[in-house]
Amino acid sequence: MLIHRLLPLAGVSTLALVQSAALAQEPPTGAPIVLAPITLVADGEENIEATGGVVVTREDIEALQPADPSELFARESAVTVSGGAGPSKRIHVFGMEQSNLAVTVDGVPQGVTSWHHTGSNVIDPAFLRSVEVEAGAAAADAGFAAAAGALRYETVGARDMLTDGRTQGGRAGLSYGSNGRGVAGSLAGYGIHAGFDWFVMLHAANGKNYENGDGYEVLGSEPATQGAVAKLGYEVDSHRVELAYEYSKDDADRVIKMNMDLYPTSPERPVDRNVYPLKVTRSTVSLRYSSTAPTDIWDPEAMLYFARNEYWRNDYATGFNGDMILDSHSVGGVLKNTYTMGQGKITAGLDWAYDDYDIDNYGATNRRLWSIETMQIGAFVQGRFEFDNGIDLSTGLRLDHHRFTDWNGARHTDSGASVNGTVAYEFAEGYEVFGGASRTWLGYSIGEYGLLHAREADFGVDPDFEPATATNAKVGLNVNQGDWTGNLTFFDTRLRGLGIYDTARPTSPTPGDYRLENAEEYRSKGFTLQGNYSWGTGRVGASFTKADVSYDGNGILPQGGTVVPVGKLATLFVDQEIPQYNLKVGATLEWAGKLSTAEMRAAGFEEHDSYTVVNVYGEWRPQNYQNIAVHLNVDNLLDETYYERSSYVQFDPRGVQPIYAPGRTVTLGVKMDF
Repeated sequence: MLIHRLLPLAGVSTLALVQSAALAQEPPTGAPIVLAPITLVADGEENIEATGGVVVTREDIEALQPADPSELFARESAVTVSGGAGPSKRIHVFGMEQSNLAVTVDGVPQGVTSWHHTGSNVIDPAFLRSVEVEAGAAAADAGFAAAAGALRYETVGARDMLTDGRTQGGRAGLSYGSNGRGVAGSLAGYGIHAGFDWFVMLHAANGKNYENGDGYEVLGSEPATQGAVAKLGYEVDSHRVELAYEYSKDDADRVIKMNMDLYPTSPERPVDRNVYPLKVTRSTVSLRYSSTAPTDIWDPEAMLYFARNEYWRNDYATGFNGDMILDSHSVGGVLKNTYTMGQGKITAGLDWAYDDYDIDNYGATNRRLWSIETMQIGAFVQGRFEFDNGIDLSTGLRLDHHRFTDWNGARHTDSGASVNGTVAYEFAEGYEVFGGASRTWLGYSIGEYGLLHAREADFGVDPDFEPATATNAKVGLNVNQGDWTGNLTFFDTRLRGLGIYDTARPTSPTPGDYRLENAEEYRSKGFTLQGNYSWGTGRVGASFTKADVSYDGNGILPQGGTVVPVGKLATLFVDQEIPQYNLKVGATLEWAGKLSTAEMRAAGFEEHDSYTVVNVYGEWRPQNYQNIAVHLNVDNLLDETYYERSSYVQFDPRGVQPIYAPGRTVTLGVKMDF
């Protein structure tokens, strides 16, 4: 069955790679031809936005000065981020949580989200240079288990910061915000000398709990982040080696379940709304090699990385909701080379990863320690081609072997293939249609392994537990007419066999199997529409996304999990430079439509009200001090009371309410380059 499903796409991939190699010719001399930005493939690289994805550029980050992931993706209707404290924020793309994407920071995989009451692993926006969200059919070299796409964070470095021929410099930043935002500061130093380049940046924030638009205090929501990024590079002849270290910590008192609010519904149902110490840390070390003088047949890249994620909640012992320590370690690497030919580029290589997950449970169960191990090794090839007849093609294949050792010592092993292809045709100048599809083998999905913290010793793994798979399909239209561009993408993503933890015991009123097992099909289908217009000193842009999300053919419930309902979302933004005053101003509007489904009503869930949020910003540089920038941000200008679409929502009989987003928040900041 697997072979029959793979043959059509594999045939397209193999045929394209073979034909392109056969037709290869010497690249033309002189400057390369840069195609219009809306084109699917340009200079051998995919245009992420051309197929419904998202790109947040360095210019966007510098202008918006985002304090958290919610603000980072505020202009993107395809991406939703839940509210609350930093460690509770979860990122969803088209309603699918980022654990279903290949998430990397500077190429280092970030792993799965540990627990549905804990947020996604994200990096502090203060360190970011750019973000790419490749939605749907991800390339073979995007990494292992790219079920619904890829999410790539890139951090800043010395060469990004140095300007005007300088060899060393620094930046200091300080801000203060209302509504609990508090104080945030950063300090960076960087330089280049005798083949070496270095970059070091420290950042920290400290504040208080914020209030929503109605003045309700959201407990445990105070900013409490600390982080550092350090990079040391060395170049000699045609070789470059870079050692990088990235660290982040959030250490504060938090509510026990950070992504939802609890209310007592009766004297017989008391609720603990206290806060308890919680520390969440992540640290990564990577060593990377690349060539500074690549040729058509030799453009290598190699990377080795070590990463650790920790979740410490060790001062709360009240039964199954008690103390818990989650600790994961990762070691892995990638080795690849890119070949350039007349029609495009082919990238081929190997990647591997070993991960272990430890759960230290102090709750009132008869088992305390749980351990999981996974090991993956894969080979991949991805071709990206531009042909003279107006056709662009990106297609690839990867083979993976995966081993899963469960907490009882049983070993599960299997191998599988993944294939993808996206083709575009420019049928008239500036007008391009495209279509793409992929089938991805995901290996064994361990799901939200933090759920083991409250399990009994007889909790097991389904003997028929199988590797998960994903299929993606998308078609659309790109338009580029000089000052304005647009994109319409229809998407359909299906995830089959993800790992879920059936925690209902067979003797309970609702019988269950009490084990890790394969889920039924998750699906997200719909469309996303983007448009931008530029007039030199300014631009305006808009996006609209409609996603219908289901589980086993039924509408998904808003329970803050792997997949959530998002309905209809839209954004509108404008940026304007005023050169005579050295001023930049801009605004963002976020809109979400009312969401109420038959499944929600049948289960007793309240409907999601529609909301509209307006954010504005301004940046001013004094005439005689161009190295100083003063920022003013007003988030939620109209003081709207709302919660973001990927938030956990239950219903009154359970005493569960959503975590509301902050009300009006004013932040004043200054940064200085020296």
